[in-house]
Amino acid sequence: MDEYGTILDGWLSVLSQLGFHARHISIHGELAAWRRRQVEGITLRFNHLDLSLGDIVLLWNVDNPGRMAVDLGTGLERLAWARTRQGWNDLVFGGFVSLAPSPTLDAVRTATLLLAHGIRPAARGAGGITRRAIGTVDPGAARLGVSSLVRASYRYWRLFGEPNVPWPAVTMAIEQELGI
Repeated sequence: MDEYGTILDGWLSVLSQLGFHARHISIHGELAAWRRRQVEGITLRFNHLDLSLGDIVLLWNVDNPGRMAVDLGTGLERLAWARTRQGWNDLVFGGFVSLAPSPTLDAVRTATLLLAHGIRPAARGAGGITRRAIGTVDPGAARLGVSSLVRASYRYWRLFGEPNVPWPAVTMAIEQELGI
């Protein structure tokens, strides 16, 4: 359990630095391990002042328990929402929230992530997901173009890693797929 304690201490430290003080964090779950094929693990859920923030899954290989991983089941948007309690759409889409329907905003945001990392629209595979995401964009809302929304989404996704494709190419790919 020492490894788990170290992992949880580190996570509590991160949460505290984000303004979720450890004294208000509650962690609950069962320490009995579950198993899926060659992986075992335990799942613990965590709250801050009774607000669910997500879960943390501690995983290890059945044949080699020294091979461990941690899967944090929360997102940056979830933590930002928990800190600000701002309306979800306002938090995620900012000034674009009144300009297009939420599914369109989310589709452009998702397509920007995929296209910026080189996943072009295609009939199958990952490219099929890109094509489906773009297919949910309301053409009427995108008639004047998606450049501003792509730039905002691109800036956000750059926080997590440098994209392979520049934002103008992402914009052109979305607009070409939409036929605008």
